Amino acid sequence: MAVYTEVSQSDLENLLQDFQLGQLISFKGIDGGIENTNYFVTLCGEDQQESEYVLTLFEDLNQDEMPYFVELTTWLADRGCPVPFPFKDSNGIGLKTLHNRPALLQPRLPGNHIEALTAEHCQQIGAALGQFHQAGRDFYLQRQAHRGVFWWRRESQQIASKLSTEDAQLLRTEVTLFEQLREQPWNLPQGAIHGDLFHDNALFQEDKLSAILDIYNACTGYLLYDLAIVANDWCVNPDGSIDPQREQALLTAYDQVRPFEENEYLAWPQLVRTAAMRFWLSRLIPALDPNTTQKIKDPEEFRRILLQRIATPAALP
Repeated sequence: MAVYTEVSQSDLENLLQDFQLGQLISFKGIDGGIENTNYFVTLCGEDQQESEYVLTLFEDLNQDEMPYFVELTTWLADRGCPVPFPFKDSNGIGLKTLHNRPALLQPRLPGNHIEALTAEHCQQIGAALGQFHQAGRDFYLQRQAHRGVFWWRRESQQIASKLSTEDAQLLRTEVTLFEQLREQPWNLPQGAIHGDLFHDNALFQEDKLSAILDIYNACTGYLLYDLAIVANDWCVNPDGSIDPQREQALLTAYDQVRPFEENEYLAWPQLVRTAAMRFWLSRLIPALDPNTTQKIKDPEEFRRILLQRIATPAALP
C-alpha cells in the first residue's frame, strides 16, 4: 500500500456524503506497497462509536476493469472468506471516482502483519486459500491475468539485452516450460485466484488469520499456480531454500479443503518454478529502469528461489 494521489479533507467529506456512515474524524495515508493509493479513514457514527475504514484509489486499473473486483470480493465475503468488500452508497453503488481514479471504501479488517512465519501460520493460510478457491471456482465473471503468460513472453524478450546471457536464457526456458505445460491435456482446475497472496497481504489477530488483503491481482487461472505463489513466499528461507515443515503444513491444510486432483501432482514441480520466474521478472523490470517511480523490491530474492526449485524439484504430499 502507498500514497500516489493526495486526498484532501474536503475530497473525503464529499465522497462520504453518499455513504451516510458517519462524520469524518481523521484520515491518514498508508505507506508501503506498490500499486495503489490507500488511506485509513476514521468515522464517528450516529451512535457516537468510531469505526475504521480503508479508502483505495486505483492507480493502474480503470473503471471498466473494476466491476470484476467489486463483484469478486463481495462474492467471496458472502461465502465466508475473510476479504474486504466495498461498501455501497445510498443508491447501491460501491464503485466511486475520486481524482479521476476508481475508488472503493471498505472496512478496515482487524489484525497485523506477521514476519516470523511458522508452520501454524502456513496451515491457516493454506486452509483459507483452499476456501477462497472453492468459493471462486463458480464465480460468474472471468478476467485474464494482467501479468500472465503473454506478458511473460513479451517482457522476457524485451529485457533480455539488460541481463547476463545465463539469466536471459533462464527466463526464456521457464516461459517455454510453462507454455508446454499449458499444452498438456491435464485439464488443471481453474477459477478465481488471488494472484499475489504474499504474507504482507494477510493479517493475523492473536495468531489467528483475520484477513486476506489486496485482491486486485485476482484473475482466472490455475488454482495450483496461486498456491505456488504462496509456497514461494510463506515457506521460504532467506537463502531461497524451502522450509519443508512450513510447506507441508501449507499443502496439507489446502488439500483438506480442496483435494488435489491427479494431474496437479504432475504440474506442481513446474508451477512453483513458474511462480518464482513471474515475480523475478516483475521485479527485474523496475529494478533495471532508471526512470521508474515504482518501489523497488529485490529481484535476486526470486532468482534464488527459482534456482532452488530447479535444483530440488517440489512435490505435493
